[in-house]
Amino acid sequence: MWIVKIGGSLNSSAMLPAWLDLLAQCGGGRVTVVCGGGAFADEVRRSQAHWRIDDLSAHNMAVLAMAQTAYLMHGLNPELQLTRSKADIRRVLHNGRTALWLPFELQRDQVDAHTNWEVTSDSIALDLARRLNAERLVMVKSCNVDPRMSLAQLADAGIVDRRFAAMSEGAAFPIDFVHQEELGRMRALLLGEHRYGEG
Repeated sequence: MWIVKIGGSLNSSAMLPAWLDLLAQCGGGRVTVVCGGGAFADEVRRSQAHWRIDDLSAHNMAVLAMAQTAYLMHGLNPELQLTRSKADIRRVLHNGRTALWLPFELQRDQVDAHTNWEVTSDSIALDLARRLNAERLVMVKSCNVDPRMSLAQLADAGIVDRRFAAMSEGAAFPIDFVHQEELGRMRALLLGEHRYGEG
C-alpha cells in the first residue's frame, strides 16, 4: 500500500484533474490519497487569528478542511472511493480501487500532541502511512524540493511541517517528494519503471 499526499496548494492547480486521473487509473488496489486542506485550511487560520479561538477548535476545523478537499477531489473524479477508516481503506484496495481518505477519525474532544499547527496534513499523511504499514509515502508538492535537503531542512524552509522530521524517524518506508509537474515520474513509480531515488 502507498500513501499519496496531494498538497493543498494543488486545489486550484490545472494539474489536479490529471493527478486524480493518474491515481485512479494506476493506483487501484495500492494507493490511498490523503488531501491537504489548501484554501479551506487557510480560512481556518484566518478565523482563528480573527476570533482568537483555541487550537483544539482550529484543529477540528482543519480536519474538516482536509475532508472538504477530499470531497472536492471526489467531485472531480468519482472513481476515487471515499473512505473513513482503516477497514474502509483495506476494503477499497482489496476491490482494486483507489482510496480517498476522509480524516473524520482525527477530530478530538480534548487537546493532544497533534491538535496544533505544528502538525499539518503532511504529518497526518505520515502518521497514516505508519499506522497502515505502508510501503511508500509520496508527497506531491507545488514547489520544487531539492533532494539533497534533509527533512529538518525542508521543515525550516516551510515545505513540510515542524513535526514531520521527528515523526519520520524509524519509518520503514521511503518518502518521495514529487513536483506537481512530474506526472511522468509518478506514473513510472506506480508502474515500477523507476528505482527509488531516481527521477
